Order: sequence, then structure tokens, then C-alpha cells
Amino acid sequence: MTPQPDSRFAAFRLAVTLALMTIGASAMYVVPVVLPAVQAEFGVPRADASLPYALLMIGMGVGGVLMGRLADRFGVMVPLIVGAVGLGLGYVGAGLANDIHVFNLLHGVLLGFLGVSATFSPLLADTSLWWVKRRGIAVAVCASGNYLGGAIWPPVLQHFVDTIGWRQGYIVMGIFCAVSMTLLALLMRVRPPAATSSAGSPAAATGGGRPFGLPPATALALLMVAGTACCVAMSMPQVHIVAYCSDLGYGAARGAEMLSLMLGVGIVSRLVSGWICDHIGGLRTLILGSFLQGVALLLFLPFDGLVPLYVISALFGLFQGGIVPSYAIIVREHFPAREAGAKTGAIIMCTLLGMALGGWMSGGIFDMTGSYRAAFVNGIAWNALNLCIAFVLLRRVTPGWPWTPAVAVRQ
Repeated sequence: MTPQPDSRFAAFRLAVTLALMTIGASAMYVVPVVLPAVQAEFGVPRADASLPYALLMIGMGVGGVLMGRLADRFGVMVPLIVGAVGLGLGYVGAGLANDIHVFNLLHGVLLGFLGVSATFSPLLADTSLWWVKRRGIAVAVCASGNYLGGAIWPPVLQHFVDTIGWRQGYIVMGIFCAVSMTLLALLMRVRPPAATSSAGSPAAATGGGRPFGLPPATALALLMVAGTACCVAMSMPQVHIVAYCSDLGYGAARGAEMLSLMLGVGIVSRLVSGWICDHIGGLRTLILGSFLQGVALLLFLPFDGLVPLYVISALFGLFQGGIVPSYAIIVREHFPAREAGAKTGAIIMCTLLGMALGGWMSGGIFDMTGSYRAAFVNGIAWNALNLCIAFVLLRRVTPGWPWTPAVAVRQ
């Protein structure tokens, strides 16, 4: 008998999915931890030491398209096994690299394009096919693995850096990821029942195929720019908090703890934002998260004491966790169901490119100015761009406001 959605098997599969997402997410958080050590060992500027993170995020975004197609054709187990091999070889190879260019290439191709890309979009899509009645919370649990990994891995790798060195730490993580992900992937052999692929699909796009009263390409382009902008801002603390704490004299270990706290609190944010989305919609949730993220970035400017930084890191994680998942809700609310996967994938790719651009850009600004103050201001400006786009789109679909086109908004 084929397992059905919303069943005990689906719950078991969700638990396995959460574990896979958590393990795969490790690659997203290793560069911020080893950034000071890598910069010192290779003798490169801060921007160059930030480049591996940028290349990893670009590789993850582009690789997600390939992995999604593999999952559609062969089932999610295949890209997961590819991801296990990519992460294993990528970690070990980077740990043995004696050249910064080789180190960069391994992060972009193996850890990003073939590694962590297999544990994000494909798992989100697979989870949505196994749940109907509780799809929202199930997808939120799956997405939380990304932040759970951020809460777990930075202090683990920092311990390795302090005890056996970052190179040996990379090798240990490579072996663990390859073995554990392969074993877990074998539990994902069963494909979702074909009938669930269209179950619970939302209605067609509003406004006769004109989301927000705009041509579909224009609406998608605005959301892609918004996704890029919010994640340029988001990446500033996530990528550079460890280096920032080192520069302030608090040590890399304190920065790793702040990063772990930031991403751990983000788990709560992601789940709560999913609940909020059900009540006020994706666009309003995006505006709320973007506004609060901007507030947290502003708080980094006047406060640089150790205790305030812990508090602000926690607030930042609490405020920004639901921003990226809200784009998936926006797509389902305003675009045809048959286009949801492609549209969501395009926007998520832009959020990853924004993380890559922001991480590299902040390092470059630091190199030019000698401090992170201007980098925080840069992040605030990008966050304001995201907020403006979201607010304009909201005005276009809110009855009674200026600029509101004559379209019916699906409730």
C-alpha cells in the first residue's frame, strides 16, 4: 500500500527531512566561522576571504535548479546522494587546499552547486507534496532545519578550529556529512503519490493573470529585486559577526556564539512567521519582517558592547527568520498554481545571490573603510529598498488605497 499524505509515514519522512536539511545547512555557516583563520593563513584581504561564501551561495542558487529537476524526474533521493558526495568531497578538498583560488572553487562547485543545493529547494518541494491539511507548518518545520543547522554548526566548527585547526575540522565535517546524509537519503526512496502533486493547489492568479495588477514578468522582476535586497541586508550580520567580534576584541568564539544564537532564534521566527502568514498573508508578513530587520540593523550602529551584541543578535534572528519563506506564500497568493515552483525558485535564487553579494560587498566595504559601520549602513539601505518594493505591491492590492488596480485579491 502506497503511503499517503498527512500520515504517520509523512511525519516520519518530515523528521528525516529535518535532519537532512540541518546537516546540509552546515556548508552555509562554515565560512563565517573560519573567515578570520582563512584570511590570516592565506594572507588575503577581508573581501577575498569572504568570497568563498559568495561563491557557495551562488552555487547553491544555481544548483538548486538542477537538483529540483533531478528530484522531479527521479525522486528526491537522487539529488540527496549527489549532495552527500558533493559535501564530503568539498569539505575534505577545502581542508587540504593550499591555494585560496582552489579553496574558493571547492566552495562554489562542490559545497554549493552540488552540495547544499540538494538539501534546500528539493526538500521544501518534496515536503509540500506529502502534506495537505498541515502543509504550512510542515514546510515551516522543514525550512527550520536551515536555521537549526546555523544554531548547531558554528560552535561545533569553532571548537574544531580552537582544538585541531580549521583544516582538520573541515575534513571531519566532510566525512560526517557524506556518511550521515547517504544513510538518511536511503530512507527517502518512496516518491510522493502522484495524486498529491496537485492537491490543495491555490486558485489561479488574480486579476486575469496580472499579479498586483502588473504584467507577470514585471511582478516577478520586482519580487526578485526585493529578494535580492532583503538578503544583501540579511547577510551583513550573518557573514561577518564572527569577524566583527574579533575586530572588537571579544574573540571569534563569542562571534560564533552570537551567530548560533541568531540562527537558533530564527527557528522560532520561521515557525511564528508561518502562523502569521496564515492570518495576514505573505506580503504583509514580508513587510513586517523587513521593517523589523531594518530596526535590528540600526541597533548595531550605536551598540557594540558584548552584552548588547548578544541581545541584538537574538533580535535580528527573531525578526528576519520569516522573510524568505514569505516569498513562497506571496507566489501562491498572486500567481497561478502551475507556475508556483518556477516563480518561487527564481525568487529563492535571487535571495541566495543577495546573500552572496552582501557577504562579499560587506567585506569590500570593510577593506575600504577599516570598519563595519559603513557596511551596516549599506545593509540598511538595501533593506529599505526591499521594504519600498513590498509596500508598493501591497498598495496595489489593498482596496481603497491610491494606485490600487481593479483586481480581485484571492483571500
